[in-house]
Amino acid sequence: MRALILAGGRGTRLRPLTHLIPKPLVPFMGDPYAHGLLRRLVDAGVTRATFLVGRDAAPFQPLVDAAPQLGLEIDVATEEMALDTAGAVRRALADEPDEPVLVCNGDVLTDVDLRRIIDSHVRSGAVATLTLHEVADTSAFGVVVRNGEGMVRRFVEKPQPGTVPDNTINAGTYVLQPRLFGHFPGDGPLSFERQVFPGLLDAGERMLGVNDDAYWQDLGTPARYLEGHRAVIDGECAWPLAEGMVVVEGQSAIHPSAVVDETAVVRFGSVVGPRCRVGAGAVLQGAVLHEEVEVHDAAVISDALVGALSEIGTGVVVPKGSVLGIRTYLGTR
Repeated sequence: MRALILAGGRGTRLRPLTHLIPKPLVPFMGDPYAHGLLRRLVDAGVTRATFLVGRDAAPFQPLVDAAPQLGLEIDVATEEMALDTAGAVRRALADEPDEPVLVCNGDVLTDVDLRRIIDSHVRSGAVATLTLHEVADTSAFGVVVRNGEGMVRRFVEKPQPGTVPDNTINAGTYVLQPRLFGHFPGDGPLSFERQVFPGLLDAGERMLGVNDDAYWQDLGTPARYLEGHRAVIDGECAWPLAEGMVVVEGQSAIHPSAVVDETAVVRFGSVVGPRCRVGAGAVLQGAVLHEEVEVHDAAVISDALVGALSEIGTGVVVPKGSVLGIRTYLGTR
């Protein structure tokens, strides 16, 4: 099976972490986020994954290079102009046979059962299957309304709670039949949300909506990125960890190559990445350290992200909510 991964966003809300690397390559639980996603795709039966990116494919080359160890074929498709959420998918599937294709976002953390979604799609005979996520307050989302068989009947934009029979929203993972794009000829920008899915309903096509109680989180902001780590550490979200990464008492995750002094405190969903060093009396509370970060004695980092090769000096207190880019130094020399 083939998967298409939407990865054309610029990651502006995660800067400076995304100044030099694309969002899917930002470390997550000790590995680039995309590595965990690709492992999940392999488990679901995917043999080829294509990253749909912006104009420049070069930053994604490390993913192509990692294909043998991840166990699938990986390629990258660029776009000379922004093609919106569906335009690049339409282009990628232009010459494909009408076999199911999985489409997912390159910045959404979810442990949705992909095999169940794929199997449900195949059994239903639908042209498209949408994964759905329940929300308490529908007023900030577009709601997907289904019939008793799970088939999508309409989309309602930001309804007040209780005014529609469903409280499920589009969770951004789809299984599609390439033939659906016959309703949308062309090669320019195209939106799933505004054009494709409403258009399929208007054309009388069958669309399945599958509700799942899986974890779901957009990792596009620092706060959500931190929250995603905490969800994996405390077991709320099942996600593949970097090889050897150890979760300690539901409080922290520490890479086996890291060195953490026995007097240091590491808790509240903190992550210590590969080859990091954490000194005596240092305190990490909800902090995520990327590769080769050095935290000196008595430093305190709370609810903050620290990019690779950074150094936090002795006794330094990193302000809550900080996002430190690659090779950042805080302290006195």
